[in-house]
This record gives sequence, C-alpha cells and structure tokens, in this order.
Amino acid sequence: MSLLHGKTGWTVLIAIALAFPLVATNNYHLSVMTLAFIFAIAAMGLNLITGYTGQFNLAHGGFMAIGAYTVGILTVDHQWPFWPAFLAAGAVTGFIGWGVGLLSLRLKGHYFSIFTLCVGYIIYLLIEKWEGLTHGSLGLMGIPAPTGFGGISFDSARGQYYLVVFFLVIGAWVMHRIVGSLLGRSFMAVRNSDALAEALGIRLMRTKTLSFILSVIYAGFAGALYAGHIRFLGPEVAATHHTFDIVMFMLVGGIGTLLGPVLGAVLVSWVTQYLQFLQDYRMVVFGPLLIVLLIFLPDGIVGTWLKRRARREAAAASANPPRAASASVTTGARHA
Repeated sequence: MSLLHGKTGWTVLIAIALAFPLVATNNYHLSVMTLAFIFAIAAMGLNLITGYTGQFNLAHGGFMAIGAYTVGILTVDHQWPFWPAFLAAGAVTGFIGWGVGLLSLRLKGHYFSIFTLCVGYIIYLLIEKWEGLTHGSLGLMGIPAPTGFGGISFDSARGQYYLVVFFLVIGAWVMHRIVGSLLGRSFMAVRNSDALAEALGIRLMRTKTLSFILSVIYAGFAGALYAGHIRFLGPEVAATHHTFDIVMFMLVGGIGTLLGPVLGAVLVSWVTQYLQFLQDYRMVVFGPLLIVLLIFLPDGIVGTWLKRRARREAAAASANPPRAASASVTTGARHA
C-alpha cells in the first residue's frame, strides 16, 4: 500500500506526535513542535494550489497573517470569544482569497507568481501602515488562548500542543478527501495541462479559484492557531520569509504529496533550532542545502520514496507475471 494513500506513514506520525509531550524535556520543545505543526497546516494548503493544481502562490504567508490578525482584532479590540473569531478567520481569509484569485489566476506561470508576491507585500504594508485597524508596528498584545471546553483546558503548552495536533489530523483527513475526489482529479488535470483540462470539460477559472480559496483557508486557520499560541502579533507575521519557509517545507517533504509538507515542516523546524547559532547566515546555509536537495531529491523526501517504491513494484510485477497469464501463454504454445 502506498504511503500516500495508505495508513502506515500517518499512523507512525500520529503515534510519535501523541507521545512527544511525554519525552519533551521542557515547554520550549513543545512550543517548537507546536509551531512546526501550525506551519505544516499552512504548508498543506500551499501544496494544494501549487503541488496539485500547479499554481505557485507566493502570497501564502500573507494569507496566514490575515487569519492571525482576524483573530487578534476580533478578540482584543471587539472582545469576541476565541472560537467564533477562529471561524471568522477562515471565512475572512477565504473571502479575500476569492477576490485575489479572480484577479491573479487570469495570469499564468511566472506572471502569476510575481503578482502574488506583490500581493503578499501589499498585505504586509497594510498591516504595518493601517494603525487604526491593525495597531501598526506596535502590534496586537493580549490575544487570548483558545477557550477550553468539556473540562479540557488549552492554557498550558501541552494543551495547545494537542489542540494543534487535533487540527493537523483533521486538516490532513480533509485534504485526503479533497485530493482523492473528482474535484482533486480536476485540480491535477489543470496542473498537467490547461488545454487538456478544458478538452475534458473542466472549467479552468472556476477550478483554479476553488483550489486557491481552499488553500488560503488552510493558511487562515493556521494563522488563527498561530495567534492563539503566540498571543502577540506584529507586521513581521506577514513578512515574505514566512512564505519562503512554507515553500521550503513543501519542497523538502515532497511537493504534490499529502505527508510531505508535514514531514518537511517538522524536519526543517528542528534543523533550524539546532542551527540557531547561524541565524545571521540563515539563507547562506539553507540556500545551498535547498539547491542540493532539489538536484538530488527533486521530488522531496516523500516523493522520492514513493517513486522508488513504485519502480520496485513495477520491476517485481514484470519479473513475476500473474499465473493466469503464464498459464494462458503455455496453453497457447501447446495448441500451436
């Protein structure tokens, strides 16, 4: 059974995630893993529009910031409870994504990517300059933690960790359902060829826009969880380096795979922690590493593993043909 569609990889990952707080030596390690899983949710969204639909969105970090600021503004300035604000973050991000998608998806290839890069920078400028709404460079402080229910509290580091794990599992399950559906096949048809997709009766603009909206909703919910975890927001949340971090997670793990963005987010986050002494030279270190990865593992860790597994299975199938086929060939030879 394939790791992409099977249960083995996800079962192992969930088991490790559930057991991690039992072996974590302090709350800092829990916080690192919590942030890794939050960005993994955002990376799954980017993977939908880029890995499955073939549209490279460079404003994804900006949409994550929109979700975070929606929660921050509604809870701090308007005293909303966390969970209604959380739902509003997904709705606001999806609505803005619909508008941006209608404009940007008329472009193709590099033009689309450059346009979305500009959109991401505009989001950053709006957050920094619109002081009446976002508090500008002062930021938003005092964002409440997610409200507990049923005797379960999310005030502690462990509680927030398990909350994020829960949403990661739900997000992965929903993404699995999307990718495996007829809609997901439409996304992949658009990725493979616009002309072929149109010939099959797929409405290009509608399909691309829907993929874009779904992907930024993932970013919006990830941003909402980020706001509830960090409890403070500043304009740097919308900085372009967050988008490039999410892109790195997707590429390292495996673009166009379900498990890849999650694995990439976890691995890169921990490597970053162990290389903190090189923080001032971060891009000097990660740039060459990413280039080497793309040269030797262009499909990422999970993608490369899947391709090698498929080749082994194909080679085994060709070396051992089914008995029925062998028997029919033998019978035919005897009749001849």
